Amino acid sequence: MIVYNDTVILDDTAEQEWLTWMKETHIPEIMATGCFSSYRILSIIDSPNDGVTYCVQYNADSIEQFQEYYNKHLYKFKEMHEQQFAERFVLFNTLMKTID
Repeated sequence: MIVYNDTVILDDTAEQEWLTWMKETHIPEIMATGCFSSYRILSIIDSPNDGVTYCVQYNADSIEQFQEYYNKHLYKFKEMHEQQFAERFVLFNTLMKTID
């Protein structure tokens, strides 16, 4: 399984708005692409950063499914995130593969 991880460091003032938007709008739209089979939202307990840190992990069954997301959808969703929360977050991505 391929795990695409978004780590987001948010201003404290944006946390509740961000969580609501992610759960109600952003994640459902990403899942509707059909590129991922599941997702989860995690809160980082011991982050050394100012603000609040979350990880959103999207699971793809194959690298080809992730590549489809990357090639067809990624930049649109990044732009949406930037428009909604401009200058109130820092985001970085990690692509991982599970080890059986």
